[in-house]
This record gives sequence, C-alpha cells and structure tokens, in this order.
Amino acid sequence: MSPRPLAVVTGATAGIGHVFAQRLAAAGHDLLLVARDHVRLDAVCAALAASHGVAAEPFVADLSVDTDMARLADRLRAEPRLAFLVSNAGFGTRGTLLTADPEKQRQMLRLHVTCTHELVSAALPGMTERAAGTIIVVASVASWSPTAGNVNYNATKAYQRVYCEAAATELEGSGVHIQALCPGFTYTEFHDRLGSGRKGIPGWAWLSAERVVDESLAQARSRGAVVCVPGKRFKLIVFLLKHAMWVPGGLRQRYRRDRLRVE
Repeated sequence: MSPRPLAVVTGATAGIGHVFAQRLAAAGHDLLLVARDHVRLDAVCAALAASHGVAAEPFVADLSVDTDMARLADRLRAEPRLAFLVSNAGFGTRGTLLTADPEKQRQMLRLHVTCTHELVSAALPGMTERAAGTIIVVASVASWSPTAGNVNYNATKAYQRVYCEAAATELEGSGVHIQALCPGFTYTEFHDRLGSGRKGIPGWAWLSAERVVDESLAQARSRGAVVCVPGKRFKLIVFLLKHAMWVPGGLRQRYRRDRLRVE
C-alpha cells in the first residue's frame, strides 16, 4: 500500500476539479479522480501521475445515478488513506420550473443534494476515526441569490453551503475540517455547457480556476472559516446580497437572468 495520503476529486477532468487534482497531486497526494468521460479521465490521470510521481486512479461514474453514487460511497468507506474529499461535480440548466427539462432537474437534485450527503457521510467515519481529514464541497455565490430561471440550481447550492456550515458544528474537535467553497464567475467549461458562454459578463467579473482553488486550499489548510468566497469582489457581492437589496452596476439584476449562473 502506498504511504501517501489519498485525495478524491469528483468532476476532475476540467475546471475547478481539475485544478484541485493538480494541486493535491503536487502536494504529494495519490488521487482517485471521478468523472463520466472515461477517455478524458484516463488522460488526466496519466498526465498527473507522470508529472507528479503519484498514483492517479480513474473512477468512471455518473454521480446523478444512484448505483454509481453508491459505488463511490462504498469506495470512500473502504479507503484507510482517505485524507481529502473534493465534492465538485455539478451542472446548471436553463429555464424556469415550467419550462426546464424535468429529468435534468431531478438529476441536479440527486447530484447536488443526495450525492453531497452520501459522499460526505461515507468519508466521515474513517476521517473521524483517524482524527484527520479535509472535505471541500463546491457550492456557489448563487447560494445567496434566489433568482428566476435558476430555482433548483440556487436552492441546491444553498443546501450545500448550509450543509457544510451545520456539519462543521458537529465536527468541532474531531480533527476533520469541512468547507463550502462558493466561487463566483470562474473561467471553466460551466457556462459553455449551458450554451450561454461568457457573453454579457464583464471581464472584471471573472476569476481563474487556479485562484479559486488556491484560496480554497489556503483557507482549508489554515482551518479557516467554513465558507470560502474567493476574491474580494465576490466577498463584497455576497455581503450586499446578504444585507442589501441592490448590487452596484446592476449585478443583482443580472443574477435574475436565467442564462447567467455562477460556478
């Protein structure tokens, strides 16, 4: 058995998940990387293993499917080296409750809500027994912004954030740290998959995935606040969303548009 700690990252082939995999491999973790596209996943694992001299194992799964979710949860329970879990897999949709694809909405609920709980619950027994471990759940700035056209996306991201905040109170003194990472607009494939791209979103509003991950990891390693909002601009936006009815520059109005979602 490898002496290195193991990091598990879901949604690991692109964007924030890929950067987490890179950073954790560079820090000396073996990797179990989870994604649906086996060709892309195999390539990412091979590249990270070659670059960092760690083991990188692909785990092909669609985590919106109960059987795949259960397979991964079983694997987490059986891993004595599990030190890091990044629950990053997620997606957005277009349309209102009346117009959006109902099955896509159900998939989102399973992936963002049920899967979050199942994976965290599977990781916790071993981590608490070893009195060590870090769990990062990738939520969103959108968790503070109930908007038309984003009902289930925003609601499930709010669930993830509150879940982590509540779980942290149970984990005090356990040696296990949990974080809700709440990025704003991030350069990834997320908006491209929605079909909206980056049109109409000013350049200053975007952060790189590298910056998002680096701020998240720095806050987690220092055992900082449970909620991590990368970037001063988004910390300000969150403050205003929590405490005011307006956002400078009309951003709150933009948050109401169904085509515009944060990561």
